[in-house]
Amino acid sequence: MTTRATLDRIEDDLAVLVVEGREVTRPLSELPAGLREGDVLDLDTLKVDREATEALREEVRRAREQATRGKKPPPAGSFDL
Repeated sequence: MTTRATLDRIEDDLAVLVVEGREVTRPLSELPAGLREGDVLDLDTLKVDREATEALREEVRRAREQATRGKKPPPAGSFDL
């Protein structure tokens, strides 16, 4: 079975990966060059799984679309909090 991780974010020289629901950090230098947030990484080969990455991006896009459906857009312009 292949273990996959999703790159959640990059903090300085560390990659924060989500593996089976847990956050794990690895030095960015140990991972493929050009890795981007949201990429799905095969931890056995340390290669980006392009197909899984695109599927995840599409899933996120649909979830965002569904979450904003029927809601008014935020007000434009400056405002104070």
